[in-house]
Amino acid sequence: MKTSPESARPADLASMPDGWADLLSGRHLAIVLVMASGVLLYAMNLYFTAALLPSIVADIGGQQYYAWVTTAFVISAIVASLFVSRILDWKGPALAYAAAFTVFTLGAAANAASPTMELLIVGRVIQGFGGGLLAGLGYAVIRAALPERHWARATGVVSAMWGLGTLFGPALGGLFAELGLWRWSYGALAVISLLFAAIAQRSFAGMAGSGHRAPVPVASLIPLVLATVAISLSAIVPMGWPVLAMIGVGVVLLWLFVSIERRAKDTILPHITYRRGNSLKWIYLTVAALSAGVMVENFIPLFGQQLAGLSPLIAGFLGAVLSLAWVIAQLFVVSVESERGRRRAIRLGPMLLTAGLIAYGLLQVAGADMAMVLIWAAVLAVAGMGIGLAWPLLGVAAMSSTHDPAEGGKAAAAITTTQLIAFSITSALAGTLMAAGGEFAVDAARYATLGIALLTLPGIFAAGVATRWLAER
Repeated sequence: MKTSPESARPADLASMPDGWADLLSGRHLAIVLVMASGVLLYAMNLYFTAALLPSIVADIGGQQYYAWVTTAFVISAIVASLFVSRILDWKGPALAYAAAFTVFTLGAAANAASPTMELLIVGRVIQGFGGGLLAGLGYAVIRAALPERHWARATGVVSAMWGLGTLFGPALGGLFAELGLWRWSYGALAVISLLFAAIAQRSFAGMAGSGHRAPVPVASLIPLVLATVAISLSAIVPMGWPVLAMIGVGVVLLWLFVSIERRAKDTILPHITYRRGNSLKWIYLTVAALSAGVMVENFIPLFGQQLAGLSPLIAGFLGAVLSLAWVIAQLFVVSVESERGRRRAIRLGPMLLTAGLIAYGLLQVAGADMAMVLIWAAVLAVAGMGIGLAWPLLGVAAMSSTHDPAEGGKAAAAITTTQLIAFSITSALAGTLMAAGGEFAVDAARYATLGIALLTLPGIFAAGVATRWLAER
């Protein structure tokens, strides 16, 4: 892909403007706006639709397909994210974004017009594909469209959209539901998406792709998608051996995916992921651990209402604490300039996340008073800070893992693939753990939270190994 016109000789870099003022001005601002808006559309849509679903079911029926409205969207997005680097390398960012926003628009319009739940799910598949492209492009385009001095800040802005999506998505969805305008909500999304398709065309003008059309790695694509589907199904099959069977099948398929990737010529993840002495595999594992921790947000409002008798509004604010801490922490950490300081932040992130989740899980009690709720908020803030400290720096580390533009784009796009797969798997496992807690809300809360903490725990080890390799690079 052609490099950004902002690129320059190393001798000239010292004289170039740096910091937020340079990033958020001129053409840089337009580029960041498109990238951030694409990720925000995807992130917000997950929670936006969750708030609308009761109204949708009341209008068109189909309660038996309730879970599939989200599952179809996420699985389609995972598949789309696997094609991001190929589309970007082939056609460039302008056409890639135009295609992504257009597909998202078609899906949103189909949702708005759906007379039945079955057709709504078809619309969600289309919308999810566009959303997966938008989420992946948000990271992948940074390397090609912006100078390296802005990678950390741009990654922080794009990453912050995931937190903002969890803050505003439920509120906007709830507002449209309250007004009885769920169809209008998807219509509004379609119009906004079309607007950004036009903005993207202007923002990325002159940045063409290489024209290289890489083959689709079907051999590794199939087991990865099937693994995600199998583990997602564990949340909706009957408890007992069917759950264990689905999880077992998913784990075997993930192992098969890695085995195929290690030997294949055309891969989903960059080739360097599987080389000895490279940090990329450990970066992805750390991203997966942090992504697993994010999913506890889906359950915090429920636990707050059941265990502390909080109103839906206050419980929603409690659920937003983790996202708010995440956004604030990462907007500070992206200004850290020293490599040593960045490595420390990456190592500290999973530690704080795991410690916060363990504390939150152990502190779950029935009949909790306001003092306990404030303690919950404090430990959730610690967990959110952990995500924010490490997340944007891991994105920069992935982008910097190779000097090959094609492999670098693939490395950046794979962050989103890793993230979406971790979201899907963790959500399914957490739902299964809640069901295992039985009728007691305290047990369900503890099982789900501590189970997610077990998934984030390996991130401490992965971050340590990743930063060690980064220091030796």
